[in-house]
Amino acid sequence: MTGPAWHTGQAPLAPGDRVWLIAPSGPAPEGTVEPAIAYLEDWGLDVEAGTHLRSVDKRASYLAGSDAERLADLVEAWTDPEAAAVIAFRGGFGAMRLIDSLDFGTLAAAAHRPDGRPKLLTGSSDITALHQAWAHHLRVPTLFSPMVGNDVFRSSERIRTDVHRWLFTPWADQPVSLGEHAETLVAGEHTGITYGGNLSLLAAGLGSPEFDPGTPDEPGILILEDVDEEVYRLDNLLLQLKRAGWLARAGAVVLGSWENCGEKPAQRELLRENFADAGIPVVWEAELGHHPHAGSIPLGVPAQLSAPSPAIASGAVTLTIAPTGRTP
Repeated sequence: MTGPAWHTGQAPLAPGDRVWLIAPSGPAPEGTVEPAIAYLEDWGLDVEAGTHLRSVDKRASYLAGSDAERLADLVEAWTDPEAAAVIAFRGGFGAMRLIDSLDFGTLAAAAHRPDGRPKLLTGSSDITALHQAWAHHLRVPTLFSPMVGNDVFRSSERIRTDVHRWLFTPWADQPVSLGEHAETLVAGEHTGITYGGNLSLLAAGLGSPEFDPGTPDEPGILILEDVDEEVYRLDNLLLQLKRAGWLARAGAVVLGSWENCGEKPAQRELLRENFADAGIPVVWEAELGHHPHAGSIPLGVPAQLSAPSPAIASGAVTLTIAPTGRTP
């Protein structure tokens, strides 16, 4: 993990800012690009669509164009001197295929706007691969958030409102929307840098430098979630992270949603088995990830987790971005 390179006194975006909408992973379903652009333009943003946003790879229809095409869009968007943010259209598969071809020196040189604020990368799910790469190489914060090309973004005003808040509001002291059902598994408090994302993507990247867990003298707040994985697969993925040192590196854990990941009782038993004796604060049932009303969470910034005793009613759990200048 890295220390924060962020400015909480200013919002990441303001009306009139230029943002790029690109598809570094899966292709855009027919009829979904125009509504996504319309939402962003309604927020007052100047939207540039990636050249291959509507592309489908001829060899692999699960990719939004070839690796070279998706790479070109990502680099063009990030290195645009007028860009304030790069917004991933959707997840799926393919972002990790781009990492070895990225020139991180070039990307790092373009990582900040003229006023010193870091540019912002947003997305979730498969975009976890890029969040990790940005944290490791560029040392800038990113936003793990529902994506504008997904059905839930179009159907949930709550999601759109929360994404808008994180884009247009200074992050200092902002609460993360964990949902009313978030509850404590292990009580405690911790301040640390937020990191993590989609469990299967984190496990898939193990062994590469971007997915090194870091050292335990910088215990952060680990975020985990997943979708469409059977419980035995979750078991294996958690074991991979544990053996690679990811759980030892954490000072606290926030477990998000596990949509379509087997029976709920089996999920909870597995999570309890892995985290109940962790000796650090652990929260579960947070509405992060693939939840129908998923909240957004900044990654690479200091945050304060308060997980009171499970005897206290649900909803008492809080995760708040630390005040300006506060570091763990």
